[in-house]
Amino acid sequence: MRTGLRIFIVTDLSHKPVKMFLNQMPKLAKGFIRLGHDVRLFNYCGMLDQVSPFKSRKIKKKFYKNRVDKILSQQIKSYQPDIVYVSFARVLDSESITIMREAAPSAVFIGGDGDPWPKLQENRIEIAKKLDILTATNDGQFLEDYRQAGVKKAVFMPNMCDPDIDTHYNVEQKWQKNILWTGKAKHHAFSGESLREDIVKRLLDRDDTNIYGCFGKPQIGGIDYLYAISGAKIGINVNAINSVRLYHSDRITHYLSCGTLVLAKRVPDSDMLFEDRLHLRYFDTVDELFELIDFYLEHEDKRKKIADAGMNRVHDQFNSVKITGYILELVEKGTYNAPWF
Repeated sequence: MRTGLRIFIVTDLSHKPVKMFLNQMPKLAKGFIRLGHDVRLFNYCGMLDQVSPFKSRKIKKKFYKNRVDKILSQQIKSYQPDIVYVSFARVLDSESITIMREAAPSAVFIGGDGDPWPKLQENRIEIAKKLDILTATNDGQFLEDYRQAGVKKAVFMPNMCDPDIDTHYNVEQKWQKNILWTGKAKHHAFSGESLREDIVKRLLDRDDTNIYGCFGKPQIGGIDYLYAISGAKIGINVNAINSVRLYHSDRITHYLSCGTLVLAKRVPDSDMLFEDRLHLRYFDTVDELFELIDFYLEHEDKRKKIADAGMNRVHDQFNSVKITGYILELVEKGTYNAPWF
């Protein structure tokens, strides 16, 4: 695909410190720019906050959303993008997509979904049906939900990292712990598996563990999040659901990028992304996890070898330039060439 494309990204850009390095959109934009394209980001809810004097989302949506859609349409008409990338901003709906398509009738519209359970997300599937291409960070049940609803093309695309910032840091003593857990112990939408909660409850009894975001422990964000990963010998990853093919939280990408040894709950075909015993270690049960923890805390050389290989893997194969290249190939050819595809 030629360089010099104009790419318009519609997203939510949170200014909360805890979200600073979690949002994939700055990484996406950076990848496109490094490939020689121009990128403009439209902060949908940020604009809604600007035009509305009210804090209530319900009032904003009812009385001010149309104003934001008009501003969005004017921006797109002025920019005339080749590609419009939609990241499912809150309050955005299918009517917003219709308005955008009228403003740029020749553009390719593509969306990216990193969340599970699209049927539970407001407007998610209806928006996707108005797009030319939908990408998601799974290739199982949730992607099939889109296909069955009539989405034109629904394709797996993994999470990305930015090696410039998502990397290993030499950190002070307060960040150095054997084990790290970040995030909730249980996802509100899924009660069928207690694995996450069982793991965290056992970790609470250890004094060599940093826990953030559950059981009364504060969240962690900003550069401190990357420092905490860098300072941990072992990072534990369990998805909200672990039965969906290739589904993976962006947490596993963050952990691998910052050089900790990742112990992750296995999901179907997960070796296609990260190979067991080479880039990380997979487990299936709580007891198996804690056996792996004991083993790798006793064998530092083996722990570090896998941690380094995992970091190199995600930096080389899942960086933003690589992933945006796949997205552009998908736009041009309707498919893309990657080992997992």
